[in-house]
Amino acid sequence: MQASRGTRTKTRQLLKKKPRARGLSPITKAFQQFEAGEKVNIIIDPSVHKGMPFSRFHGLTGVIVGPRGAAYEVSVKDGNKTKMVVARPEHLVRNRD
Repeated sequence: MQASRGTRTKTRQLLKKKPRARGLSPITKAFQQFEAGEKVNIIIDPSVHKGMPFSRFHGLTGVIVGPRGAAYEVSVKDGNKTKMVVARPEHLVRNRD
């Protein structure tokens, strides 16, 4: 039988929350505002399925290009290429550098 190749394959450990952090995240994460040119880290929140970027980009740092509907376009370096990731604010964290 052919194994499923969905968008969340091989993410059992990658998208696992710590036991005390389980459940829904605070709603304030959904109301975050970002400006173009701001640096953000892509940290996927597994409890929010909407606007979730592909698992390859989990943990990467990018630059906000602009808004796209309820989400944001983030420019990320992936090897030698620059890729555009569309992610909702629940999956974005401001870079502290």
